[in-house]
Amino acid sequence: MSRSKTTLFELRSGAIDAVHLVVKTPDFAALTDALQQRFDASPEFFAGEAVAIDLRRLADDAALPLDELATLLRRFKMRPFGVVALAAQQTWAAASDLPLLDSRDVGRDTRKPAETTEPADAATPAAADAIGTSPSPDVADKPAPSAPTVATAKEHPPALLPTVLIDRPLRSGQRVYSPGDLIVQGVVSHGAEVMAEGHVHIYGVLRGRALAGARGNTAARIYCTSFEPELVAIAGIYRTAEQDLPAGVRGQPTTVRLQGEQLLIEPLALK
Repeated sequence: MSRSKTTLFELRSGAIDAVHLVVKTPDFAALTDALQQRFDASPEFFAGEAVAIDLRRLADDAALPLDELATLLRRFKMRPFGVVALAAQQTWAAASDLPLLDSRDVGRDTRKPAETTEPADAATPAAADAIGTSPSPDVADKPAPSAPTVATAKEHPPALLPTVLIDRPLRSGQRVYSPGDLIVQGVVSHGAEVMAEGHVHIYGVLRGRALAGARGNTAARIYCTSFEPELVAIAGIYRTAEQDLPAGVRGQPTTVRLQGEQLLIEPLALK
């Protein structure tokens, strides 16, 4: 008499929600310095995150010491688990200890930019492609090391995401995350961090860190009634307190939005 066996495991395709480190330079020393500056500004924000190293913005003949980069990311408390590469990059990328991954990006295009016929003096984000540099002395926004995307096998319809409401001040060391929009009724103190996949609204003083569009939503914005931040970021593009703010926004109602790869910080009209 046969006895049916219970299946104790399955191997199947699925979607993995992961941060991508989109690498834009083959200069490992410069990349190390840029990552150090980024994580000095917000040392714990990506702690424990699974990270895919995305090479698709590099030239096909460029190369990086991927195992050294993985060790560096672990030092920043991140967890690299694979490499996303173009077909022409896979020969050298596969030589590392990390497996090759397939990925479909959500919200931002991490492929190498196509050629354009626009004039050289046109205002385009291409000048900001080098990590740790700015397109001009007047533009201080820097690409963060991770543009959050989703490694996925199938495309799913968007779901309605909840709004998180915090009706108290946030003290130093406190962190709040929202899968949708985030509303804070109170002060975000120095050392406090708020992050949302949608918009961030702060009805109080922002003295800490605020990150909107955390999974690559380039349409997300930050709204604040008193703007004195340590750091603001949208979809991985960030700006720190060390960089001068535009005139008329410090301590005032302010909105932050993304245009190309540049943060626009503007007074918020409340009338």
